[in-house]
Amino acid sequence: LALEGFEVQTAVSVSEARALLHHAEPDALLLDLGLPDGDGMDLVRELRTRKAMPILVVSARHQEKEKVRLLDSGADDYLTKPFGVPELLARLRVAMRHRGTALASARLVHDHEDLHVDLETRQVTVDSRPVHLTPTEFKLLARLVRSAGKVVTHRQLLAEVWGPEYTDHTHYLRLYMAQLRAKIERDPAEPRHLLTETGVGYRLASA
Repeated sequence: LALEGFEVQTAVSVSEARALLHHAEPDALLLDLGLPDGDGMDLVRELRTRKAMPILVVSARHQEKEKVRLLDSGADDYLTKPFGVPELLARLRVAMRHRGTALASARLVHDHEDLHVDLETRQVTVDSRPVHLTPTEFKLLARLVRSAGKVVTHRQLLAEVWGPEYTDHTHYLRLYMAQLRAKIERDPAEPRHLLTETGVGYRLASA
């Protein structure tokens, strides 16, 4: 979700979710049912009396009666684990659209000059030749693909690729960006794809 541009806040229990929702008005709620201090269904019923945000339930419970009860209680959708991220994002877009908030479709493919990136199949090619990326390199490139043509700040990249506790570790970013350029750019010293915005962040060039 963070790679899609969402600002994500998390709660690990019903009580923590209640506290968070007391101070925040999120655009949507993604809710698991098996929580340590209660059942997610109770939270659905409670929220429906005072909030109109889309609620998507994710659970390993697959009984039809369970799904019907949750939908009747106010959930907008129900995803049974396991599920793919593209399906989750599509259902989230539908739920938000039904509540009056339209979201753009996820950007999954990037084509610019000799660089091709397909986030769904995790394929990266330069001049039609496959490029092998480490998981962290791919995650960094994927975040830039999501905002192709726009500047992504150092702090955003560090928080979303490594975690919020790494926002001051700019040396990680410099190291991995150098590795990415070595694999993607014809001349890493004169990059045409992975562009530096001095003092701000990085931008992936787009047509």
